[in-house]
Amino acid sequence: MSIHAINTRNQFRGHVVAIHRGDVVSEIEVETAAGVVSAILTSSSIDRLGLAVGDEALALFKATEVLIAKLEP
Repeated sequence: MSIHAINTRNQFRGHVVAIHRGDVVSEIEVETAAGVVSAILTSSSIDRLGLAVGDEALALFKATEVLIAKLEP
């Protein structure tokens, strides 16, 4: 299956570099040109998607809130 079109602009193409499996939820890391994007998914979703280390993936996200903090020198 491939994605024909999607309305989310926040998307990064990359490769799966790690999957930290848990019984119910797992963490997946996707290395992109912008850096590593991590996400928490249900372990069953990872299985349904057939995700494995080395696979090409698209990290999509939609933020409802972004916070900015000033760092002191």
